[in-house]
Amino acid sequence: MPQSANDIDESLEEELKSKTEIKREMHQLQDFAQSIIEMSKHQRSRLPLSDDLKDAMVVADKIRNKHEALRRHIRHTAKILLETDLEPIHHAIEVMANKHQQETAKFVRLEVIRDELIAQGNDAVEALIVEFPSIERQKIKQLIRHAAKEVKAEKLGKHYKNLFTYLKENA
Repeated sequence: MPQSANDIDESLEEELKSKTEIKREMHQLQDFAQSIIEMSKHQRSRLPLSDDLKDAMVVADKIRNKHEALRRHIRHTAKILLETDLEPIHHAIEVMANKHQQETAKFVRLEVIRDELIAQGNDAVEALIVEFPSIERQKIKQLIRHAAKEVKAEKLGKHYKNLFTYLKENA
């Protein structure tokens, strides 16, 4: 319960939004609804959509070529989104967008591990086996030995690539 006139004013300001703010939020929701509708069915299937939103997506797919109907449907979908928790949907879209970056980071990490294994030898192998128990000690040592010969001869080839492939499959 408000204690003073200031508390009442603050609570009223939080509850009341200007018409411009409400319109701005609705336009943002409409843009978000349109971006979801423009996604492929496969991408949408990976989003945590409510049943109402899934039904709205089915209708949107049917009226995709009818511009005015689609515009009205986007407004309807935005109203559904207004009543939905958007955080899980935003998170899923962010994960889908960053998937390529995550794969690139993993790829770079494996290259660093490969180069460390070639440079350090058995000490690095033991640390790698502790981190990834599925790696076969004899196989990895053999691959490192052959790759090290290629690096020493300054002719990176088959064994250097095989070591990376083995790390990618088992690490």
